[in-house]
Amino acid sequence: MIGAVPTVAQLGWGVDRWSLVLIVGTLIVYFGIAILMHVTDTDDFYVAGRTIPASVNGMSVAADWMSAASFISMSGLVATLGFDGTIYLMGWTGGYVVLALLIAPYLRKYGKYTIPDFIGDRYYSNTARGVAAVATLFVSLTYIAGQMRGVGIVMSRFLGLPITQGILVALAIVAAIGVLGGMKAITWTQAVQYVVLIIAFLIVTVAISLNLTGNPFPQGALITSQISERLAQLQTDVQMGRYFMPFTEYSQLNVFAIALTLMIGTAGLPHVIMRFYTVPSASEARLSAGYALFFIALLYLSVPVLAIFAKFNLISTLHGESVATAQQIPWVSRWMETGLLTITDSNGDGIIQMSQGLTASASEVFVDPDIIVLSTPEVAGLAPIVIGLVAAGGMAAALSTADGLLIAMSSAVSHDIYYKIFRPEATQRERLIVARVVILIAAVVAAYLGINPPGFVGEVVAIAFGLAAASLFPPILLGIFDQRMNKEGAIAGLVVGLSFTLVLVALMRANVVLGLEEPFLELFLGVNALGVGLYGAILNFAVALTVSRFTPAPPTAIQEMVQEVRLPRGSRTVATDEPVQADGGEPPVE
Repeated sequence: MIGAVPTVAQLGWGVDRWSLVLIVGTLIVYFGIAILMHVTDTDDFYVAGRTIPASVNGMSVAADWMSAASFISMSGLVATLGFDGTIYLMGWTGGYVVLALLIAPYLRKYGKYTIPDFIGDRYYSNTARGVAAVATLFVSLTYIAGQMRGVGIVMSRFLGLPITQGILVALAIVAAIGVLGGMKAITWTQAVQYVVLIIAFLIVTVAISLNLTGNPFPQGALITSQISERLAQLQTDVQMGRYFMPFTEYSQLNVFAIALTLMIGTAGLPHVIMRFYTVPSASEARLSAGYALFFIALLYLSVPVLAIFAKFNLISTLHGESVATAQQIPWVSRWMETGLLTITDSNGDGIIQMSQGLTASASEVFVDPDIIVLSTPEVAGLAPIVIGLVAAGGMAAALSTADGLLIAMSSAVSHDIYYKIFRPEATQRERLIVARVVILIAAVVAAYLGINPPGFVGEVVAIAFGLAAASLFPPILLGIFDQRMNKEGAIAGLVVGLSFTLVLVALMRANVVLGLEEPFLELFLGVNALGVGLYGAILNFAVALTVSRFTPAPPTAIQEMVQEVRLPRGSRTVATDEPVQADGGEPPVE
């Protein structure tokens, strides 16, 4: 084992005590913010009164977007998948650039509350609004399932709670924050959560870099210590294959499809796009996007480094060790209790052989990718306070995104469906009551999905990105840049893209959800469930453009509004909370 820095004796408390103090302490802080930010106004509830500074919004966007998938799962996926795992880094980072340049400033200038709000008014149709709201619910519920799996893992390992109870406790806190303070409380909570998660991630990465290489700068350590070459040689020695060889886990087509799906899916995520409505102007939205990219880069530039460190430590610690001895190592026994780490003696020689890798069913050591980051400080022998801080960081990452997802679902139902479609005369008080009830209902559904997730955290989140890519991204992009796009095209594309992707994902993940031995469908045209959203997006674009060209053009007022939204100067809000008028007549809403 690698020596502890500093020693346990110097700190006094063990892992369990530090984890309890740091996790519970941060949860109390988050709840305190919600109480201080209690809101009674719909503008504060949905968009934080549009008063959030760009720097704070940048931290909130970073926390909202990175989620448990980035903090908990991504390094694990890169560690287990090798080169192919970097598609998550490329896809999510590239997607944020698309969002910042092509989507966020224009939607902020338009000045609505939600994505369904934009789609409903841009396409002068309550049907379009309703379909977009349904798509928001599908995307958000899938996404939140991944966050709740992350919460369950942290709670079960570090607080000793069963996964089910841990998820229920965490969701109760998240729901309370949303109910009390809406977007205003969630924004400031997420800013604090970002600070917690980034400190945790960077501290563990720097500490392990010092232990392994003597270099406190992890990225520089890759060059000066030749740790990459050492890992590659170590994998060769234990017959685990070539870590840096591309297209060993996924085909070249699949890598391309997943990366592009994650990119355009990022630009269609309703809970992230909503964040840009909270700043005072379009220029502030663009500035907050720059801040967010910087804050995201701090973690994302460290992810592949930590993945290399983590895998090197795991192989060095366990390969060639006796099975009996390994099972008595404290961190091994504790993670085995969660069922996310197993050690078996398949060939009966009493010695651990890791030639089958870390995630294959035949492996003598099976490591769930979602525990690699959380377990790495223990594997490296770091101090209990560092281990507890990583646990608190993982919790912060999961809860920050869960906060945003609950408010996105709440807004879609209370504002876009209840108020805009069924009850336009509803008072602010009625709308706030509905919004808060929806948060509670969504939390219950999220708890079920978290207890029965359709895959690893990163995989579940990738599926959510695919649903966003296939449903919301095309009508948003076309709504900004294609004046000829009409309601018929947008609705048709939305329905076809979302339905197509949902069906294929269900067929490909039926074995996980239903407990079957094999899925109904492994690949569709060479692409798996993580990348099939690209085909859904292509279908959405094709149907929308075709239908729009064979049906009447949008009203003149709509076309002028689209042109106004794209004007580079000024940050004047184009739309109000009233429906767009067509040619001076009544609102052309179905």
